[in-house]
Amino acid sequence: MIRFFIGLFLRATVVLAGTALATFALLWHAPGDPALAVALARYRAVVPDAVIDQIRAEAGFDTGFWTAFVHWLAPMLRGDFGQSAVTGRDVGPDLLTALSYTTPLALLGLLIGLAISIPLALVATKRPGQWMDRISVALASIGAAIPSYWLGLLLILLFAVQLGWLPAMGARTAAHIILPALTLGLGVAASLTRILRSGLLEARGQAFLPAFHRRGVGAHAVERDHIAPHAAIPVITVFGLELAFLLEGAVMVEVIFARPGLGTFLVGAIEARDFPKVQAVVIVAATLFVTVNLLIDLLYRVLDPRIGERNA
Repeated sequence: MIRFFIGLFLRATVVLAGTALATFALLWHAPGDPALAVALARYRAVVPDAVIDQIRAEAGFDTGFWTAFVHWLAPMLRGDFGQSAVTGRDVGPDLLTALSYTTPLALLGLLIGLAISIPLALVATKRPGQWMDRISVALASIGAAIPSYWLGLLLILLFAVQLGWLPAMGARTAAHIILPALTLGLGVAASLTRILRSGLLEARGQAFLPAFHRRGVGAHAVERDHIAPHAAIPVITVFGLELAFLLEGAVMVEVIFARPGLGTFLVGAIEARDFPKVQAVVIVAATLFVTVNLLIDLLYRVLDPRIGERNA
């Protein structure tokens, strides 16, 4: 068990270190003068060369790559994401404010996806190959094929423009979260429905299940103790990854619905070449992915102890 946790920790460390280095390298070697981009974003006007040189020195653009990387990485390891190159404000509080808008949106989208996918998959697997199963597969395939930005625009046209039931832009009231959450939730439902359906069909086709029925074990007990744990393993994998992807998928959805959050935060930082803000978002997203994967590994061992025995 100790070796298992050490392995998880080492893999997480390698992933986060590689992500930090790759992000910094891509931003550092991006085309154009980052100091000029920061100056234009900060002053909204053409500035003299002396001001650009000053910004270059403040941001560390005039130092070597490794020196600048270490200068950024050392405080980041202490939870200090530095100051914005454009506004001069601490990145951490602004990032938390953006997350306070994005996290409820992602969680609500996940709940909508679960509320749609679980009943749909259960109904579909009761009679495999029948019309309900075919309709479920068709809906899931269509949902997976529709990009989130196009689906968001369709929902805006229908519910905001044509029907006038819901607001389309902003985040002033609780109603403003419905359309973006529905956009995210429908995409999640498409992925989870297909995975849950496949897992349930595979679990119900196991060769050992008839033996339980012959011994008098009730159908409910078989579903609860044998079919559900077997089908849960692939579902947990997709569920965890969807939770992580939702925070990233919310970025595009927030831009479409003009909703403040991580999307607006990231897009504005990229346009201004605000390195500390972009790096903070990437590191937070990578940490989320690593954390979710660690939790998935632990849940695997709880649901199927044989996985732990094979890794022992």
